[in-house]
Amino acid sequence: MAAASDNDFVRTESPETGVVILVPTADIDMSRSPILRSAIKSELKPGLDRMIIDLGEVQYMDSSGLATLVEAMRIAKSHAVPLHLVSMTTKVRAIFEIARLDAFFSIKDSRQEALDC
Repeated sequence: MAAASDNDFVRTESPETGVVILVPTADIDMSRSPILRSAIKSELKPGLDRMIIDLGEVQYMDSSGLATLVEAMRIAKSHAVPLHLVSMTTKVRAIFEIARLDAFFSIKDSRQEALDC
């Protein structure tokens, strides 16, 4: 898979009214975390039914990526918007488990599972 450029690093989808799905298309590291942060902040607004971040295409995430998602969770909670992380690869899930963030986030196996809850 070719590396994603800054312009297409985060796809935004809205499968139904009130739902936003953000899809990072490459590793989340120090150079890409600000792009993800900006996308999250532009989409995460009060009144949203839920935000889903699909991490299926992310093979690696560093501490700046974790910090970006922690910030997103705090913003989501302040707006009373459920935030779900879905489709994590084994490596990325291990990073969350090592950092003990798997208890902090709503982590689902699939988009559908996040939509159904």
